[in-house]
Amino acid sequence: MCGKKLVGTGGTRCANVNGLVILLLIECWSLTVDVESTLARFHDLQGQLPPTWSRSVCFFANLLALFFGNEAQTESLTAEVGEIDSYGGRLIPILNLLFRGEQNSLILEREPDAELCRYLQEDLGLSLPRLQVLRHGDYVSVGEALKEARVEHAKSILEQLGHPRDTWVDGYVTDDTLTSIAAEMGCRTITTTNASRDGNNKYLLYRALVERGLPAFDTVLAHCEADVPGCAAELASQGYQSVVLRSQIGASGIGMLRLKELDKPQAFPNVPEYFFYEGPCLVQGWLAPGILGVQQVMSPSTQLFLDDNNVYAFDNTEQILTHDSIHQGNESPPPYLPNYPGLREEMMRQAQVAGGWLHETGYRGTASIDWLVVVREGKSVPDVYVCEINARVTGATYPSLLARHLHPEGAWLLRNLRLKTPVSTRDLLNMFEQPGHLYHPGRRAGIVPLNLNFGRDQLVHKGQFLCIGRTTDECHHFLTLAEQDLPVQWDSDRD
Repeated sequence: MCGKKLVGTGGTRCANVNGLVILLLIECWSLTVDVESTLARFHDLQGQLPPTWSRSVCFFANLLALFFGNEAQTESLTAEVGEIDSYGGRLIPILNLLFRGEQNSLILEREPDAELCRYLQEDLGLSLPRLQVLRHGDYVSVGEALKEARVEHAKSILEQLGHPRDTWVDGYVTDDTLTSIAAEMGCRTITTTNASRDGNNKYLLYRALVERGLPAFDTVLAHCEADVPGCAAELASQGYQSVVLRSQIGASGIGMLRLKELDKPQAFPNVPEYFFYEGPCLVQGWLAPGILGVQQVMSPSTQLFLDDNNVYAFDNTEQILTHDSIHQGNESPPPYLPNYPGLREEMMRQAQVAGGWLHETGYRGTASIDWLVVVREGKSVPDVYVCEINARVTGATYPSLLARHLHPEGAWLLRNLRLKTPVSTRDLLNMFEQPGHLYHPGRRAGIVPLNLNFGRDQLVHKGQFLCIGRTTDECHHFLTLAEQDLPVQWDSDRD
């Protein structure tokens, strides 16, 4: 049955009996969780690196598995982001910082860039993992073969990888395919499929926030596209001028749709069916200046690392977002934190609660909490909301680990930039090196090409560029100087 469910912070009411039964089951389940057995200690490291895994890993850069088999959503991600099979290269400089074992392997979805690897290893002095390639199609084929008990076919693909004994297996997400691969390799995974999926589920997070008494967005559940106009009308009656539709699992803006003219539901865009792959979607009121007393909004994030007994908060960043909240980069520390006494402390208070929930799911590894900080009329202290938790290596994990390793006391800025004229890696590195913008250890400031994304012409079309300096202002200034000095132009792009 298709029906809407209203889930506000002040209470819950259902539009159909089935929804009520589901909600009661969820609430009963939440009361029976053995919290004491999963309590973790929380540590605010204030910009210092956490004690990461002392393990060796075989890490599969399975970025195209982010949506746990939701192929239509995966196709949308590929179409929107572009050059996505080269995004796994972001792991090359940081995997040996995250896993401190001596025999790490990184399984990429396309060949690594030899020239960039040379710079990372020889110029920056980084230790790099063993690099191998397993294309997404082969990754899917292995999963299907193991599911159908065609073990020989899977072995013929996996045996090329090889792995030392006592290696752990990890990936962007731990899906059924990765779990099956680990079992075939005789290895353990860092986290479980259920924990990886639950830790990335926005609806489960929302329920956890409400149950634990943390602030949460006004939310209505839509079970199908026909529910959306009614959900939007309910939020419009509360004073919202636009809403955002969120699928339970999403990334990089995929699975998120903003609806603006709430009085004209006939003009709403079609909602792709993949939005409902995991179940009902969250329809949430969109907070922006001029709405419900809002004067200003900021979008910081907190970087987490979870091991078996601890939750570490090791960095705070400000997200660089488009008007529709699509991620384009990060900077650390957020430059406005000193202007709001008590803001950082409130973020850490909520991070302890939300990070504790994530630990209870069984998830282990890096994660990030994305916040919305809302400055309202007549209030000296901003309101702080948890937007979402990404239980994986995120777009801020790479620059945070690398910048804190290279320049522990400094600041950093990461931008996703698309070149107007594609160039080779060697030419791009030379362009940065000639005027002195390329980062080398010991320099006051500089730019690190963290990863490069290639088109079919094998030229660099886009990249993730990390600027390291003493302050965020210096990082922005240095990036501006580089843009002025380089012979090619670039535009900001989505992650």
